[in-house]
Amino acid sequence: MSGANFKSVAEMFLHRIQATPDRQAFTYPDGATWKALTWKQTGELTLAAAGALRSLGLTDEQRVSILCSTRYEWIIADLAISCAGLATTTIYPSSKEDECAYIITDSNTVLVIAENDGQVKKLQSKRAEMPAVKKVVVIDGKGTEDGWVMSWSQFLDDGRAWSKANPGKLEEIAKAVRPDQLCTLIYTSGTTGKPKGVELTHDCWVYEAEGMEALDLLHIDDVEYLWLPLAHSFGKVLEAGQLRVGWSAAVDGRVDKIVENLGVVKPTFVPAVPRIFEKVYNKVIQQTQEAGGLKWSIFQWAFGVGHEVSRLKQEKREPGALLALQNSIAHKLVFSKLHARFGGNLKLFVSGSAPLSKQIAEWFHAAGIPIYEGYGLTETSAFSFVNRPDSVKFGTVGLPVKGLEVKIAEDGEILMRGRGIMRGYHNLPTETAETLDKDGWLHTGDIGELDEMGRLKITDRKKDLIKTSGGKYVAPGALESRFKSLCPYASQLVVHGDNRNFVSALIAFDEESLRKWAGTNGVSGTYAEMSKNPKVIALFQGFVDTLNKELPSYSTVKKFALLEKDLNEADGDLTPSQKLKRKAVEKKYKALLDTFYVGAVAGAD
Repeated sequence: MSGANFKSVAEMFLHRIQATPDRQAFTYPDGATWKALTWKQTGELTLAAAGALRSLGLTDEQRVSILCSTRYEWIIADLAISCAGLATTTIYPSSKEDECAYIITDSNTVLVIAENDGQVKKLQSKRAEMPAVKKVVVIDGKGTEDGWVMSWSQFLDDGRAWSKANPGKLEEIAKAVRPDQLCTLIYTSGTTGKPKGVELTHDCWVYEAEGMEALDLLHIDDVEYLWLPLAHSFGKVLEAGQLRVGWSAAVDGRVDKIVENLGVVKPTFVPAVPRIFEKVYNKVIQQTQEAGGLKWSIFQWAFGVGHEVSRLKQEKREPGALLALQNSIAHKLVFSKLHARFGGNLKLFVSGSAPLSKQIAEWFHAAGIPIYEGYGLTETSAFSFVNRPDSVKFGTVGLPVKGLEVKIAEDGEILMRGRGIMRGYHNLPTETAETLDKDGWLHTGDIGELDEMGRLKITDRKKDLIKTSGGKYVAPGALESRFKSLCPYASQLVVHGDNRNFVSALIAFDEESLRKWAGTNGVSGTYAEMSKNPKVIALFQGFVDTLNKELPSYSTVKKFALLEKDLNEADGDLTPSQKLKRKAVEKKYKALLDTFYVGAVAGAD
């Protein structure tokens, strides 16, 4: 498909099912086994669903919402919407009833594809507030007597019947989809305020797919393990790339099944968010330290060797004979066990959605498992920068995708312009004008810098920068990322201090990791009880002290508190993509944070 030009997602998809009809497109869990779909079978299901949408009288660019976890039917539904010339509105399955109703109403959605009866129940409770919704299609469930809810199987049957009665009509509709036509309306999960609907055209995804193919990192024989939420742009852009390149994807959004599935699927690449890498890193370090003795000594030696090999590779140099031999032994004794955790065939990880710790990236690279960190926003169709083998530099997000224009504003804000940039925010002309200037530059809200090769380093969010009352600027994200790489028991660190005399922090710990330490240190109790235990507090004080040694005095964490509960999405602390809702957490724990500053001397560092 290299060199081919497409004008829409629909056209890319039609080409894929014609070019490689018998190749495996998807595998998915079905009870205790996995089933497979070829591209031909995927095409048959997709076109049946597209016909069903048209049979219901939907017309160009009308919105269809998908309220469903990551599974192959999500992809079928999304591709069907594109082929029918409609537009997908994505909704996180964890969204509450009010959030669902807001997105469905704001987007002018006329049909919803819901995963199960639980999701349908949310919609039924808000039906009066969503008069434009003609019908709900439920994937795992039954229709209702009044016809407002219909089953997925009936939906597909209706589509097949419509296509039979209208031969050639669907292909005609699909081929007529324009590049500038709305393809996806993704509502940013938002760390503050109501979510904004980001309008992304077909050309946005075609451009992203072209950029992924041009990287030459992924090929038709690769196997992806896809667990990311497809309501998020990171998951969505991989769908577009797969159409262009043609790899196979094993699809299962159940996070608790990741480790088990990796051993079965044996993927060659896995896209993930930093929290996954932090958990693996912390668990491996903790388990090996607990084993102690010779095992810990060999582990440390192996990673010493691995880090030296990594350093040379980053300098585009090869290790000498002795170091190569040592690395081979290190792989056999230590690194091979880590590779086995990921199925044994893994070539690379791709990290996105939040900043990845440089230390963790270097640790994985030392073990022979590269993590190529990327960067982008929903407003840029997700993929804007990524590290790559010939120019990797940990701590940066690499070079821009082909064709993307980038510049750094005087205040350090990253500006981007190109085909992947959103059309605008749905129904929000003022906000659109504030973010997209008259010359087409998207103001990202992120602060960064470009190195001599054009690789981008993100230093923080523009709105998250802390300015202490002493006039010093602190980038909380960098501190938070570094702490989680230092402390194997940390779940979240929330750095606080804007207009305060000094920097303080809230710490949430990973209960599973801490309990293993607690069992050998005479500590027990509930999460809340452990957070107040002097031994636990002393443990975390040690890691805070280690962090502070690396920092200038004005950015050191002077005081901290352990939270009585881990931060999570359900309580409004994190977005569905696991980003910290900083303002929400600071507001929630304001009384606790205020105690840090009682009697503090004004202007102190």
